[in-house]
Amino acid sequence: MTQAEYMLAENYMLSCMEDSAHDKEHIYRVLYNALEIAEGEPDVDCDVLIFACLLHDIGRKEQFDNPTVCHAAAGAEKAYLFLLKNGYDELFAGHVRDCIYTHRFRKSSPPQSIEAKILFDADKLDAAGASGLARTLLYKGEVGEPLYSMLPDGTVSDGTNDQTPSFFQEYRYKLENIYDKFYTAKGAALAAGRKQAAMDFYDSLYREMSEPYINGKSRLDKIIKER
Repeated sequence: MTQAEYMLAENYMLSCMEDSAHDKEHIYRVLYNALEIAEGEPDVDCDVLIFACLLHDIGRKEQFDNPTVCHAAAGAEKAYLFLLKNGYDELFAGHVRDCIYTHRFRKSSPPQSIEAKILFDADKLDAAGASGLARTLLYKGEVGEPLYSMLPDGTVSDGTNDQTPSFFQEYRYKLENIYDKFYTAKGAALAAGRKQAAMDFYDSLYREMSEPYINGKSRLDKIIKER
């Protein structure tokens, strides 16, 4: 890959990025994580991998504008057409497209090539640990979703079995279960090193959010009744 080729893809990526939780720095982290993972894997096509990493989230705006749209599918098609338009052959463009299409976790379309598996792992690594929780909080704030939901008994839900979107619901549904879903040994090892930080943060935040409710209502009721 030449510097001009890299800048071509980078500039297109930069023109597409608007989401604060999936910004250009997320893209660079995914790319750099992918290159680290790739060092331990044989026969990686680094040109395909770099293009796929740079372009993997260019469909985010389409999904943000219309939540029924899958950003992985939209981005895969945009990347494919972009590469064809700029002189890359269908085989290369199709390989990049396939990597992007399968980078989002879906049981129906797991990554197949080593490049696709590395992209998947590098992207999920940025959803692991403290960085993953911080990015989730950014996104939840951006779309106006709360930290937690309340249970019928007036206590804070820890997110388990919640149907209403919240940060705690996202943690229980997705973030705490991400660590056994990596395809490469290196990706899994890097994620495992981040797991405790995420657990500690969630536990601390849940405790701090829930403790005021434990006796707060009874204290308030007592004061109101006394008056």
